Amino acid sequence: MRSLSIVILTCVLLAGCNHLKSLHGSKSTNTNSESTNSSASLPSGRGTPDEAKAMLAQAVEYYTKVGRVQALSDFTKMKAPFGDRDLYVVCIGPDHKISANGGFAQYVGMSADVMKDADGKSLGKAIWDQAQASGEGSIDYMWINPVSQQTEKKATFFKKVGSDVCGVGAYSGE
Repeated sequence: MRSLSIVILTCVLLAGCNHLKSLHGSKSTNTNSESTNSSASLPSGRGTPDEAKAMLAQAVEYYTKVGRVQALSDFTKMKAPFGDRDLYVVCIGPDHKISANGGFAQYVGMSADVMKDADGKSLGKAIWDQAQASGEGSIDYMWINPVSQQTEKKATFFKKVGSDVCGVGAYSGE
């Protein structure tokens, strides 16, 4: 795990998030036949910030209804309605590890605290700390869009639910 963290941090420092682009394109683990919404099969188009907020509200309700284990599994598989174009649910668990990620399932289990955007901005710790302080919030950053495979500006809206912090973000393409 330590060597993985070092590799991620080194790549971010040396090449921004270009290494993420190759990871995202080559390691899709969304193989559930019910959920064929891997990044390659997503329709083109962009989700809006309002749609991201609506999906987050649905995710929080679903998590509360079905429980943590089922919800996190369904979010990662992008089970409808938790995957739409470039919108997907991401959750961070109490151990600060990514507990669900519909856009990039290969990140589940990784420490969110070492995740940095293309500009070097720390994401996981900032999201976790803000959610612990106020229960919800938002953050702007640069991230790989799983549909366009380009680094784009993204605004993620998140909320504390159960023992996790879950969020949905919208890419602006700027």
